[in-house]
Amino acid sequence: MLLLIQYTLIFSSVLTLVALGGCISEHSGVINLGLEGIMVIGALGGALVMSNLVTVLPSALLVIVAILAAILFGMAYSCLLGVACINFKADQTLVGTAMNLLGTAGATVFVKAMNTAANPDNHSSEISYVAAREKFLVNIGGFEFNWFMLLVIVAVILVFIMLYKTKFGLRLMACGEHPQAADSVGINVYKMRWSGVLLSGMLGGVGGLCYILAGVSLWKFENGVAGFGFLALAVMIFGQWKPIRIAVSALLFGLFRALSNVYGGFDFLTALNIPGNVYNMLPYIISLVVLAFTSKKSRAPKAEGIPYDKGMR
Repeated sequence: MLLLIQYTLIFSSVLTLVALGGCISEHSGVINLGLEGIMVIGALGGALVMSNLVTVLPSALLVIVAILAAILFGMAYSCLLGVACINFKADQTLVGTAMNLLGTAGATVFVKAMNTAANPDNHSSEISYVAAREKFLVNIGGFEFNWFMLLVIVAVILVFIMLYKTKFGLRLMACGEHPQAADSVGINVYKMRWSGVLLSGMLGGVGGLCYILAGVSLWKFENGVAGFGFLALAVMIFGQWKPIRIAVSALLFGLFRALSNVYGGFDFLTALNIPGNVYNMLPYIISLVVLAFTSKKSRAPKAEGIPYDKGMR
C-alpha cells in the first residue's frame, strides 16, 4: 500500500505540473498540444545536467541546476509554439502535433550522436543518471519522498494566486476570453500570450524531468513520455482549467497509473488474472470515459485556439 501511495504521488506530480502548464497557456488563448514534446526536451536538459555534473555539484545545488536546465530547455522549445501560433498565426493543433513528433525524434538523435561521439560503439539513446536520481529522494520509513512532491504543492499555490489574485493573471485570462476587449483597454495580447506559452514550457519541462525520475535511472528517449502530455491535457479538462481541481484530478489519474506498477503486490488484483497491459491502459481508458461524460460541461476559455488579429472586432 505504501508503494501504491508513493507511485500515485509521483505520477500525479508529473500530471499536475504539465496540466498547470497547459492551463496557463490556454487561459492566455493558446492551445498547447505540444506538451508531450516539451516534456521530452525538458527531460533531456535535466538528464544532461544530472549525468555530467553529479560528481561536481553538491546534492542541493545539483537538484536546483537540473530543474533550472529543464525549465530553460522547456521554455526554449515552447518558443516554437509561440513563434508559429502567435507571430505567424499558424494552426495551433498542427503545430503542437509537430512539436510532439520533433521533440522525441530530436532528443533521440541528439543523445545517440552524443553517445557515439563519446564511444563509437555506443549508439543507444540512453542517458544514465543513476547516481543523481538519489539526490532527489529522501527515504522516510521505507517511503521514498521525492522533492517534486513538495514542488507541486508550491506550484499549485503559486499558479492559483497568479491567476486569480494578481493583475498579471487577470490580464492573462482576459486575453483567453476576449482578446479584443483586453486590447481595447491597453493590454498587449501578444505579450500576454507569449507569457502564457513560456510559462507552459517552463512547467512542462519540469514535468518531463519529474517523469524520467519517477521511473528507472536510465531512460531511452525514443520511448518519449508514454502519452503523459496528452494525459495531462485530460487532467486539465477534467479539472475545468482550475489549479486546485487540476491537482485533485491528477491524483485520480495518478492512482490508476500507479496500479500498473504495483498491481502484483495486491492479492485481490492478481487473483483476477487480468494481464498487466490492461493496468497500463487504465489511465487512458479512464480519461476517455471521464471526458465522454464531462466534456459537455467543460467551460474552456472562449478564445483558446483562435489566432489574435488586432484588426478584428
